[in-house]
Amino acid sequence: MLARGTMPYLTKPLFLLFCLVVTGECRRLGHRVRRWTETVETAKHGPETTKHGPSLTKKPPDVTKNRKLKTEQLLKVDDHDFTMRPAFGGPAIPVGVDVQVESLDSISEVDMDFTMTLYLRHYWKDERLSFTSSTNKSMTFDGRLVKKIWVPDVFFVHSKRSFIHDTTTVNIMLRVFPDGHVLYSLRVTVTAACNMDFSRFPLDTQSCSLELESYAYTDEDLMLYWKSGDESLSTDDRISLSQFLIQKFHTTSRLAFYSSTGWYNRLYINFTLRRHIFFFLLQTYFPATLMVMLSWVSFWIDRRAVPARVSLGITTVLTMSTIITGVNASMPRVSYIKAVDIYLWVSFVFVFLSVLEYAAVNYLSTAQDRRERKMRDEMRERARSQSLPCTCGMSQTRTMLLDGTYSEADTNSLAGYTSGTMGPEEDMDMPRDMMTEKQPPGEHTVVHLSASSESTTTKKKGIRALNIIQNTHTIDKYSRMLFPGSYILFNIIYWCSYCLGA
Repeated sequence: MLARGTMPYLTKPLFLLFCLVVTGECRRLGHRVRRWTETVETAKHGPETTKHGPSLTKKPPDVTKNRKLKTEQLLKVDDHDFTMRPAFGGPAIPVGVDVQVESLDSISEVDMDFTMTLYLRHYWKDERLSFTSSTNKSMTFDGRLVKKIWVPDVFFVHSKRSFIHDTTTVNIMLRVFPDGHVLYSLRVTVTAACNMDFSRFPLDTQSCSLELESYAYTDEDLMLYWKSGDESLSTDDRISLSQFLIQKFHTTSRLAFYSSTGWYNRLYINFTLRRHIFFFLLQTYFPATLMVMLSWVSFWIDRRAVPARVSLGITTVLTMSTIITGVNASMPRVSYIKAVDIYLWVSFVFVFLSVLEYAAVNYLSTAQDRRERKMRDEMRERARSQSLPCTCGMSQTRTMLLDGTYSEADTNSLAGYTSGTMGPEEDMDMPRDMMTEKQPPGEHTVVHLSASSESTTTKKKGIRALNIIQNTHTIDKYSRMLFPGSYILFNIIYWCSYCLGA
């Protein structure tokens, strides 16, 4: 009964104790959640966003890294007039330039120009762009800020085409330092004219230059100069061209005068190119030489083989014409003679002379045959006009002996006489005016007539004087030595003049 009476009194204290424990646990859990939330906020926004104030290890703020401050406000772009150059009305502003050549893309002989890709950098100081920075760090921008500030108006003199690369974005970089110094860099490809001299082509050396100049500002307003002298120009060692050997790059500067506007500072990027000769040896010189040598083959062909010698000469002439046309098609139409023109045209003359040589041989051969035919006709007429004794009934006869200058065919062509075998050699030693052969028993005498001694002597002298001209074999034989010797001498003079004089 006592236990039952005390239970209502114990229930109330136990319930109060339970409520106290629950309240304490709730407070402890709420404190943990608050601490975790503060940690997350600190990680996101930095220690300055916490409720407990700034941390003791916090660095002083850098205005260059402040996100809430715009670039225009930092550089005070809106506070100045950037349409005018820095220090307007004062001394000329110095603008340093350096160039890094990325590639030399092409050289065109027909258009007389070259294409180059380079990095062009400008250096100057504009105090209007100075800003405060505790870390003395520069700020880098892309091409969007270039339109809002002043930049040098440098252009390429004698340029035909040029553009700034824009893949994947416009290749322009602007870097501003706290003291107002500015670096302006851009990647550009330019095609510029180059005055080339082809008088020694293809054994030539060309010198070209890329010229930079301010378009609007004279030397009184802008002083353009190479920032580090000759070291302002740097090139890639891997730059190479198919037809040229790049010998050297160097820089120069001078003043350029325009009668209407005045004096301007001009910078020069000079480079020298030497042409590779091996390509032209294979494509031009060797084929031309082979065509000349091929034309000499006709000197060893029989002069009576007219189709062979004529077709060979015409083929070599047409081939030389094709080579000359192909070379001139890839060259500008200059008014002076090039070195390759001299070689090709001299080779063409040698080929053409070989054709004329056969024409001369064929003409002289025809004339000689016509002259021999006429002489045979004259002998027939002379033989018919002579009164000869009748040889009717003679048992044996001897061949009628004529002057030695006529062939046996001329003798056989005489009508009315029979041909027999010649007598012994001792019979030939007898006088040729009137010869009677020894008469064995039963043989008759036959009178042998000969032409007049005076006319024969005159004809022999004329034949000896024209021996080389009439003997066509002699003309070909001399040509076999004269043509190769002359061509070899020409090659020695040509290559010594152009190779040693380079």
